[in-house]
Amino acid sequence: MTRLAKPPSPPPLTIWAVSDGRAGNAGPALGLAEAIQRKRKAQVVIKTIAWKGRIGRLPWFLNPLPLRALTPESEIAAPWPDIWIAAGRATLPLSMRLRAWSKKQSFVVQIQDPRMPTSPFDLVVAPKHDRTQGDNVLPITGSPHRVTAKRLKADAARFKAIIDPLPHPRVAVLIGGKSKAHNLSPERAAAMAHEIELPITQEGGSVMVTFSRRTPESARAILSSRLKHMPGYVWDGEGENPYFAFLAGADYILATEDSANMATEAASTGKPVFILKMDGDSLKFRLFHEDLERLGAARPFGGTLHKWKYKALNETDRAADEVLRRFDERLIP
Repeated sequence: MTRLAKPPSPPPLTIWAVSDGRAGNAGPALGLAEAIQRKRKAQVVIKTIAWKGRIGRLPWFLNPLPLRALTPESEIAAPWPDIWIAAGRATLPLSMRLRAWSKKQSFVVQIQDPRMPTSPFDLVVAPKHDRTQGDNVLPITGSPHRVTAKRLKADAARFKAIIDPLPHPRVAVLIGGKSKAHNLSPERAAAMAHEIELPITQEGGSVMVTFSRRTPESARAILSSRLKHMPGYVWDGEGENPYFAFLAGADYILATEDSANMATEAASTGKPVFILKMDGDSLKFRLFHEDLERLGAARPFGGTLHKWKYKALNETDRAADEVLRRFDERLIP
């Protein structure tokens, strides 16, 4: 009996994760690309774009010839990818034209609210709190990210010497900083340090503190000096950030209210997440935190530590499933 030859396997997908390189954009783009790669054989290519002169500061509609305006290091040129995933305002002049450039061969995904008509994109993965609407919009809680059980385990092993000796309960403290809606003044930083110190001292626990690039130097110095006497580890900004190892080793997670990325990543662990108040206010962030509370993932920090259980947030995989579903449907004649 003649055996039928197996049909050849389809070639791996090519996925570009495109951003301006800022953590708040690069992380979500790469996180979604990697989630798709876990579900479908694919090659992920990171593309970091930059614009010549002041062109990057202009609105998308004042950049009519974006390929000419890119720096050579951006390396945006054909052959185009199967799936283009972009995040951030800087990518819009490219994303909105890619379907035309690729003759609709590239599936174009834009992360975050583009603040423009969504029709140039195949899919917009937008935070629910942005209230973006459209048939090609997938609203998710927070933003895509790179946190997985495998990554947490690997980073916990790499920082084992730092984390393992720390007494429980271990509290990861994720500090953001200045944004359009929020700030971290010296006065608020001092009050925050006191709020963090009291319950951890009462519980006999330890702190694991990490800062973002947006943390003001004055706030970083105050929080570092006021928490360094406690059992724990305060990352000084030198060397690799043990952020993921802190998420892995924590019993509780405190995250400042200015970052959807940090809170979403924290909520993906299934551990109790508390939101730390900052200076300023934002309706969109209030809606985001209310969404987290409805899901049971996070609560405002009231000065005490307490446990509860909830289903770990897994919005990145949900977004990846939707990308692949729509990508496959488009190929059906």
